[in-house]
Amino acid sequence: MYLINITVNGDITAVEHEALFTRHVSWFQQYFNAGKFVLIGPYSDRERAGVIIAHTESREELDAILREDAYHPNLAEYEIREFIPKMVGSWQ
Repeated sequence: MYLINITVNGDITAVEHEALFTRHVSWFQQYFNAGKFVLIGPYSDRERAGVIIAHTESREELDAILREDAYHPNLAEYEIREFIPKMVGSWQ
């Protein structure tokens, strides 16, 4: 599994951000529905930033998915960390 921190560049205007964000939402909805993204959400303490927990077959598959994001490659920073879940709780 992968933890992806996405931070949109601060030099994007509000108008540009709004236009791109609509495409960004469609992108993550597509991969959430496909089961590739298992958790998505914005940070409550940082604007234009959020987290995705992804489950893909490989890093190459994840990289291909990330290349489809409206902010990719130069309008956001993508910090990607691979991890192995050992314990999963229920919060609902």
